[in-house]
This record gives sequence, structure tokens and C-alpha cells, in this order.
Amino acid sequence: MDRSNPIIEFKDVSFKYRAQAETTLKNINLKIYPGEKILIAGQSGSGKSTLAHCLNALIPCSFTGDMEGELRVEGQSPSKLGVFGMSKIVGTVLQDTDGQFIALTVAEDIAFALENDDVPQDEMFKKVDSVAEKLELKSFMGNAPGELSGGQKQRVSLGGVMVCDVKILLFDEPLANLDPATGKRTIALIDDILKDENMTVIIIEHRLEDVLYRDVDRIILMDKGSIVADMHPDEMLSSDILATHGIREPLYISAIKASGAKIDPIDHPEHIESMNLEPYKTGVREWFKSNKKPPVDGSSDKILEVSHLKFSYDNSRTIINDVSFDIKKGEMVSLVGKNGAGKSTMASLICGFNKPASGSISFNGQDISSLTIKERGEKIGYCMQSPNQMISKPMIFDEVALGLVTRGVPEEMVKEKVFETLKICGLYQFRNWPVSALSFGQKKRVSIASILVLNPELIILDEPTAGQDYHHYTEMMEFIKKLRDELNVSIIMITHDMHLMLEYTDRTLVLTDGLLLMDARPEEVLTNDEICDRAYLKRTSLYDLAKRCDIGEPDEFVAAFIYRERINRSEEKA
Repeated sequence: MDRSNPIIEFKDVSFKYRAQAETTLKNINLKIYPGEKILIAGQSGSGKSTLAHCLNALIPCSFTGDMEGELRVEGQSPSKLGVFGMSKIVGTVLQDTDGQFIALTVAEDIAFALENDDVPQDEMFKKVDSVAEKLELKSFMGNAPGELSGGQKQRVSLGGVMVCDVKILLFDEPLANLDPATGKRTIALIDDILKDENMTVIIIEHRLEDVLYRDVDRIILMDKGSIVADMHPDEMLSSDILATHGIREPLYISAIKASGAKIDPIDHPEHIESMNLEPYKTGVREWFKSNKKPPVDGSSDKILEVSHLKFSYDNSRTIINDVSFDIKKGEMVSLVGKNGAGKSTMASLICGFNKPASGSISFNGQDISSLTIKERGEKIGYCMQSPNQMISKPMIFDEVALGLVTRGVPEEMVKEKVFETLKICGLYQFRNWPVSALSFGQKKRVSIASILVLNPELIILDEPTAGQDYHHYTEMMEFIKKLRDELNVSIIMITHDMHLMLEYTDRTLVLTDGLLLMDARPEEVLTNDEICDRAYLKRTSLYDLAKRCDIGEPDEFVAAFIYRERINRSEEKA
């Protein structure tokens, strides 16, 4: 690695968006060298994305404002080269890969930049073929990008920038919409490209533990527009700086620290598989002996019963195949499985958007097959992953009131119900605000409030925490937990987040290839190698820690740690 000349250098760079009063980037000094892999972490609003926009010249070319200091990328000034010029040096892969697709087929999409540059056809075919081979896309070249899985879409986006022979790859939240196993493969692919193509890689991501599946040279931690730490992962994980700045530590790190140990960087804590655990084993075992497993919930009243459900689109491939399960009153259940497993289809069947080929769905003991979508909506609420797909009114009050108004509820009662619901959701102070003025997390709350106002007994949430930092993730999940506790509403969460599944849900349904593989407590699922492999889940690092510390009941260790974390959170709130 050449440490003499940085490929990226920020010198006293500050930036303030034209429409904002506060400076977003403050006096940034940073050197990144050729061949490095850098992870940029920080809470939402810390300046991570603004830093990225400087690198690919979106700042100042697309986002205007006041910029001070000097930025050089491979010796060039991004502001002078512009977005097109910088795209030859920095290849950006966005979180929303659908927003990057231009062409009708994978082959055309990868070739798009080369066609723009009028590259001779023979040369273009060779280049596209070479990139497709490296990214394992050759069998999908005739497919439409939108037909592919999340991981495949990401590889197509990556291919579209790699054909330009860029020197730097910039990934903006590459794991946000991927199942855990596909996320692992993505991190491995990025690592292989880094080594094989001699590139420099910058990853912006909230899921720190997942990125650290492969080595990272440095973690740059940002907060309030400044760089607060620039350290090797071993050093950063040994300190408390991540927790101090609201970033979730890897679970095995939190567990070792909970046992009272101070981690030494010399023990290489970056990976649980290779960390030297000898100094910590005794403490971890003693901690386990002194901490109890969570009590088992004895609730047995069933609110939803799904029995032998089958479904296929256009009578072709079976999407749901003989699935049976139940949901109890006041229960929080996670529905997990790889992309395309049938999770969203299951939600659509419960809500009545699709009709099953066979089988039955009962609610409070009554078959609901004859109920319309509207009638089911009075009992079962469905909240999509993106609030923008659900919100149809410009004002918050009107959006939350919409369901009541369309049902002909008297105006005074509408007002009373909406105000009551906004108070539960922590949105009452915004009741006269436009929806556009809210953050993404607050918009999620508005979409939940618009369902909650109808008094459903069951709510289905699709990826409630996707793309949110730890602070906003915790805020959202504590809010959902409060709904469950105070209103005794049952909740099903479709999620790729294994932490969410462990920390907040009572039970997990594992759905893959249309089959229900497992129905058990979360810690039992995430300590089962066979199920994790088949469903593209990621075995929790707490399991690896327990096994390496010679704890004979790893699932009980996981349950004890998660229970202790819940108690700590409750005590902090109190």
C-alpha cells in the first residue's frame, strides 16, 4: 500500500448547504491512501453522506452551498471536474439500487457508460463480459434489472461503475435492504474486488458488525459534521467511543464488556472468529452463571391462525406452500427469511390483497376469507417499508384522519381520535405540520398512526428499521414496544435485522422457498446452523462467543444477554 501519496485528501474542508443555517461539514482533515478499505460510521445527520457527495462532486455541482478548504481526489479537484468527470474516478453504488438502473436489460445497464463514451463495440462487449464474469452476472445478462434479487441488483449497479475502470468505489449503505447472508456475500465481494482490482473502497454503513465480517483498514467516526475518531477497528472496538456516539457495537463486544472486562487491542477484537479470548473466557462464564434466562410468556390466546396456506402467482411457481402458524394476543413476532422467501406475499394474504389457492386464515377464531380488504383493515393494519408509499395527504392531521373520514366518522370524533393517536405516537406537537417537514423516522410514525387510529388488533410492519442508525432504530423499536405494551396490540415484523429479531421479538417464524422452516424463540433460530444457512440468516456472534468460551448452552447464553440488555434499556428510560 502506497502511504506516500493519498488518493483522497481533505484539507480543512467545511461545507454549508445553501438552505441551512448550520454548517454540515466542519474543518474536515482526512487522508485516504490507494488500496485502503475505509468504513465511515456515524448517526444520521453526522455528515457521512455530505462527505460522500464531496467525493463524487454532487457537492458543489448538484447540492449548492458554501465550501471552504481544499479537496483532492487522485490529484484532481472534484468541483472542477464535475459529476461526469469524477464518475471516471469514483464509482458510487447507492443504497436504492433501483434508482441507478437506466436500461432494460442487465447487459445494457452495465454497458451504458461505455456507450455514452462511444467505445467501439468489440471493446465494449469484452469489457462488459469481463465485469459480468467477475460479478457472477453472466447468466442474468438478458434479464431486466428490476426482476433480480436485492444482492443481484447491487452487483448490476456495481458492474455499471466498474466498467469505467474507476479507482475508488464508494458504497452508500450497501447492506440496508439485503438479507444477512446476501449482506455477507456483498462484503466478501467488495473485499475480493478491492484485492483483485487494486481499488480503494469507502463504505458508509450503519451495520458495523456486518461490515467487519472482512478486514477494514480504518473506521472513520463522524458526529455533528466533524471527524471524532479515525482508528483501526481493533483500537475502536476496545474503546467506548462507539457507544458514546450512539453507534451499536458488535454484540460479542458488548457481551465481553458486560462481563466487566476491558478489551485490549492486542487481542484483535475485530473478528469474533480470530479474537484471542483467553483473557476473557472466565469472566464471560461467570457473567452467564449469575444472569438468568428471560421468563417464558404464558399467553395462549390466539388472535391469528394461518392453516395449510398455499399460494402461487399465475398458477406457476408456488410462493407459499402449506404454511401453518398462529399469533397470540399482545405478541411481537419476527418473520424472517431470504429475499424472495414469500414474507411480503404472506402479509398480502393475511391482509386480503391476494387470495390463497387453499388453506384458511382465522382472526379471533373466525374465518376471514369472506371479508373485504377494507373489512380486514379494521382489524389488521399493514405498514409498508417506505412511508412515502403510504402517505397521500400533505398535512399530518389529514393523513392520520383519512381512514376515519373515508368511513364517515363524525368530525368531532375524528378530531378526538386523531389527537389521541398522535399523542400515543409522540407526534401531537406536529399535528398542524406538513408531512414533508418530518424526518424519515417521523414519517414512519405517521404511517403507523394512520393505521393505529382505526384500532387494529394486529399490525404487520415491513422492515420498520431499514436504513436507520442505532439511535433512530432504538427510538422506533421502543415506540413499537410501547404500542404493544399499552394497547395490547399484536405485531408481526418482517425484517432482515437479526439484532431487532433478538432484542425485541418473542418468537420468530422462518420462511424460505415458501416453507415454514422453524417457529421458535429468536435465540433458538440464530444458534441453529442449518436453519441459518437455508434461510440466509446470520448466526449471532453471541453464539460464537459462547461456544469459544466453552459455554454448553449457547442459546441460553444468548437469551440471558438479550434479556439483560432489555432490562438495562428499561432502567435507563426510567
